[in-house]
Amino acid sequence: MSKATTKSTSMNIRLDEETRYKLQIFADKLGIPATTLAAANIKQMLRAGEVRLTTTLEPTPHLEKIMRQADVDIKAGKNISKAYDNADDFFSDLDKNI
Repeated sequence: MSKATTKSTSMNIRLDEETRYKLQIFADKLGIPATTLAAANIKQMLRAGEVRLTTTLEPTPHLEKIMRQADVDIKAGKNISKAYDNADDFFSDLDKNI
């Protein structure tokens, strides 16, 4: 493989409008152009030899419903388990309730 040079080239990618807009907003928050952000990510992938894809952890509507119910239960003192300082006490109580 030849040694890298500082000469740059262009590459076109297709994005839907919403993704392009979100990328631009994100890059603006970082204070860098979107193309610089994309190039940095590509270089990182090549250096590491891997691709890491993650998503924002947002609860599903079903999980949000469960979380709201848990909040209600906590405020009402309902469905709350005892706090334990160690695993032995936990398992001892568990054995008593089986």
